[in-house]
Amino acid sequence: MPAYSSRKRKLRLTLAWKNLQASCLRITQRVLVTIFALQVLTATILLLFAALRRRHGDRANFPRCCFDDVEVGENNLRLYCYGRELYADMLAAIDSAKESIYIESYIWKADDAGWEFKLHLSRKAEEGVAVYVIFDGFGNFVVPRSFKSFHPKIRVLEYQALKHIGQILDLRCYSVDHRKLLVVDGHTSFVGGYNIGNLYATSWRDTHLRIIGQASAGMAHSFIDVWNRFCLNKDCESITSTYPRWFDPFVILHSNDAMHLTFPIRDMYIEAINRANHHIYLTNAYFVPDHVLLDALKNAAQRGVDVRIMVPLESNHILTDWVSHSYYTECLQAGIHLLRYKPAMLHAKTCTIDGQWSTVGTANLDRLSSIGNYEINVEIYSPDFARQMELLFACDATEASELTFETWSNRSWLIKFSEWLLAAFRFVM
Repeated sequence: MPAYSSRKRKLRLTLAWKNLQASCLRITQRVLVTIFALQVLTATILLLFAALRRRHGDRANFPRCCFDDVEVGENNLRLYCYGRELYADMLAAIDSAKESIYIESYIWKADDAGWEFKLHLSRKAEEGVAVYVIFDGFGNFVVPRSFKSFHPKIRVLEYQALKHIGQILDLRCYSVDHRKLLVVDGHTSFVGGYNIGNLYATSWRDTHLRIIGQASAGMAHSFIDVWNRFCLNKDCESITSTYPRWFDPFVILHSNDAMHLTFPIRDMYIEAINRANHHIYLTNAYFVPDHVLLDALKNAAQRGVDVRIMVPLESNHILTDWVSHSYYTECLQAGIHLLRYKPAMLHAKTCTIDGQWSTVGTANLDRLSSIGNYEINVEIYSPDFARQMELLFACDATEASELTFETWSNRSWLIKFSEWLLAAFRFVM
């Protein structure tokens, strides 16, 4: 009888334990579903708000700087911070082409600016210049199909991330071609944050770089590598032209390659930040760094480096803005200065350190650019060029407000809760 009672108690305990586990599982599931629903609701509200905000148009009044060419090694470099001036020089370079034109753009709008580029490229193709165009299919998804039809003498590659169902499990095939570059005759090249379109010409504050000299040959080879790898159909011929390759200690190109899982731009940033002694002036449109890059910035500030990070007050991706807010407390507590640019969408991807080192390119400081997309940045060792970069940062800073820890801590509980909900998205942005 005692043995029977003992077995009965054990059975009751086992059943109670199983019921408790089932209850905990149900509660956990409901909590997770509730959190997910709140995340979706918060994201939806923000996206609706952003859509209403865009109806009021883009602000375009912001200070601009003009810079002279800087000689860096065997190259002449020019910095651009206004799209219309950049486009004028890009079109002039296209018109001067004798042999080849390579142009690659993540977004190419079907507006006046977009058509003007197409017209100039068509004229050079008619003259017998070899013209090659790459644009990203996802980035131009809403662009009319008719605009994507170029002059028959222009070779065109529309980069598609996913080409067939068999690639759906290969995360490398979700990468977009986020690069923006133009190379003329292997001697003159342009690279930076500017896409092609009216909006970017006058209403966005971005940064681009022109290189005249031997480093442009490296830019040409970077374009050729992308073209020849993804130009797989029989109607698309490989590029066989070559340009002399150089070792340049002052102007160095870094290209992310998603298919080969090589992402040197992120490592370039981390190495430069770890070497900083005096100051770091960093400008980026979307600040969603991984923990290693964030730790490098925090460690620099804590060892006495003047770390200043400039971001747009309101970017064109409101969800990214709110996700980036999850980093602000850490940055401010570490002594990093956060500057928020007010008059326009700030789309630049630049950094300058200690008056010696600088970078200009296409890569944002988020996970998609750091370990995902095809990107290209130029690393520059030059005090003269760094001085111009510092002047540009100072010019932008006149239109930015610095975020203090006190102000940030006093935001409402609803905003803090919404930011907490959206912080999970940092791992996919």
